[in-house]
This record gives sequence, structure tokens and C-alpha cells, in this order.
Amino acid sequence: MYKINENYQKLPGSYLFSNIAKKVNAFSAANPEKKIIRLGIGDVTQPLAPAVIEAMHGAVDEMAHAETFRGYAPDLGYDFLRSAIADGDYRARGCEISEDEIFVSDGAKSDSGNIQEIFAQDNRIAVCDPVYPVYVDSNVMAGRTGTYDAAAGMWSDVIYMPCTMANNFVPEFPKETPDLIYLCLPNNPTGTTITRTQLQEWVDYANRVGAVIIYDAAYEAYISEENVAHSIYECEGAKSCAIELRSFSKNAGFTGVRLGFTVVPKELKCGDVSLNAMWARRHGTKFNGAPYIVQRAGEAVYSEAGRAQLSEQVAYYMRNAKLIKEGLSDAGYTVFGGVNAPYIWLKTPEGMTSWDFFDYLLANANVVGTPGSGFGPSGEGYFRLTAFGSLENTKAALERIKNL
Repeated sequence: MYKINENYQKLPGSYLFSNIAKKVNAFSAANPEKKIIRLGIGDVTQPLAPAVIEAMHGAVDEMAHAETFRGYAPDLGYDFLRSAIADGDYRARGCEISEDEIFVSDGAKSDSGNIQEIFAQDNRIAVCDPVYPVYVDSNVMAGRTGTYDAAAGMWSDVIYMPCTMANNFVPEFPKETPDLIYLCLPNNPTGTTITRTQLQEWVDYANRVGAVIIYDAAYEAYISEENVAHSIYECEGAKSCAIELRSFSKNAGFTGVRLGFTVVPKELKCGDVSLNAMWARRHGTKFNGAPYIVQRAGEAVYSEAGRAQLSEQVAYYMRNAKLIKEGLSDAGYTVFGGVNAPYIWLKTPEGMTSWDFFDYLLANANVVGTPGSGFGPSGEGYFRLTAFGSLENTKAALERIKNL
């Protein structure tokens, strides 16, 4: 008789955004006349940039001719894209990252869930609280998190680093020593971040205790302040302790196109074992490469035209963020984020849990956001709104909330 992976049975309920979708679908079915504005999931709404579309059309045309047709992509990524990434995201910022340290994938979500596979089951993970759910859930599936305390919303073998108003939503070094440290900066869901100096302290800490930082830089394109690092490799010593995850979803609108990459430096070793070689082995075994058409689209992101067009797109979303932040502040809400990230993190009204506020907004303003408790116990009493909607919908949602 076959057996299942019992760790999946430990997961509490459905994935956060699946729960939200079920609630919204039920409300829509019962209230078909209501126009719902969705500012919950971090999905983009603006079309792909012209330079990206042009590159995709060109790649499609190539696929129509035998002499330029492409079959399986190189499992680690085409050289033209890895070179563009190395030059555009790293060397341009003074980071010496080589092409063979870059692994192209179908998105940062996949990589953030898969990266744990190259680490032993008895490693202790440390996560910010609140946190992007995939970091914890994928480690639950791997049997690395212990038992779940439903009342506390915490796992026995996970080291939580509370990020609250008291510490300006900045994680502090944990009292217990972790093996793997997940950092998402700028942060999802709080929209806050840390300075380059503070990040250097984390790198120094990881090297000192022998931990690996898994650094999610999905929102680096939204950084507006000069003292905030776009990559952890801007910090001295990071190549010996950090893996960086990147996405084209938010900086280039590829949520429906799917493209990302992970950087694993060759200096990162466990004894004599190269993590770069391990990830290459895992990647080559379980992944057949992102599509040629999509990788050509990714290359266009780094062109002069692509950079200019995408800069305008990022500015569009950040204007939305400013509009939401200032509007809610004027309406009396306590609001954070919206400066270096497209997320607004607000305190729920007195006496309301984050799910209470979700239901209240949905029923009375027909606006969808994300309950903070879905990101961890320290998220209770908070709520996330995204700036990825259209300007028209953002303004309409704001007016609805202000009129409650």
C-alpha cells in the first residue's frame, strides 16, 4: 500500500490567496451586481512594455523557421539572458556576479519554494514575521518545521523574527541560532526595508554563525531611497553566505509570462561542497528551462528602451502607492510602506481582526485586500493593500474606503 507525504497534512487550511479567492467568489456569486476592486494579490495590471512585446514577436517569428527554431532551452538559461542579468543587475552596481552563478527559472515563487531542497531536513529556518507564506509552507512540506500551534499560529521548529511597529518592522537577530535565514527586502507584506548598513550587519552575522541567507529581492526595482541596497551582493562577504532570488514579475510585469532567476555564488560552500554545483544539479534534473520566447522578452528588459519603459511602469505603480498611503493617512488610518515597495501595510480599526476587516471591506466597500494574519502571527491587526491596480480603480477603492 502506497503512503503519502504526511507533512502536507500538517499544513493549516489552504494557501492564503486560495482562501481569499474562495471568499471573494462566494461574495460575487451572492452579489452579482457589485463591482469588486481587487487590491489583494500582488498581480500587475499594466500591459507588457513595447520593447518586451517587440522582442517576443521577434522570437515567435524565429520559431516559425527551421533555421532559427529553438527546442529545449539550456536548463540553466540562455547565455544571452544570463549575460544581460550579470551586466545589468550586478556589474552595473559593482557586484562581481558571473554568468555561471545565475540560474534562470520560471519565477521567484518556484525558486523560493524549491531552494530548501538542497539543505538537510534538520536545518533550523528563521523567518521574518509577518512573512511571505511560501517560505514557511515549503519547509512544512519538507518536514522541517515541527508541529503547528493553531492558537499561536506558529511552528515549533521555526525561529520567528517579529517585525512590528515597535522595531519599525525591521527584523532583529534571533536569540536562537538559525541555519537558514529568509529575508525579503523590500518586504512583502509590510512594504518596509532596511538600510545598506543594516543589511551588511545581517551578512556579517550570517558569516559569523555559519548560516545561509536566502534573500528575496523581488521588489528591488521599487527602491527609491539611496541608502537601500538593490542586491545583497552590494555587501562585503555576501557571496560566502547568501543566495539571491529575483523575479521579472513585478519589475517587468511578467506575472503571466513567468520568468525569474536565482544567484548562487561559487564561493558559497558547505565544507568542500559547492551549493552552486548542488543547485545546478537540482535545476538540471527537475527543470527543462524557461521558454526561448520568454527569455528573449527578459533580455529586452535590459535594453535601453526596455529600461526606460519599465521605469515609467514602476513609477505608475508607486504613484498609486503614494495615493493610497496619503489618502488612508488623511482618513485616520495608521499606514506603513509605499516608499520602497508597492505595498501598503495598515493597522486595522480598533477591535477588528485582520479577517474581520477583510470581510468588512468586502461587504461594505467591495474592495479586496489581504489579512495580515495570513502572513504570520505578528501580522494580526494589520492589512495589506497593493498598488498594482489601475489608477482609476485605485482612486475608486480609496474613495470607497474613506467613505465607510
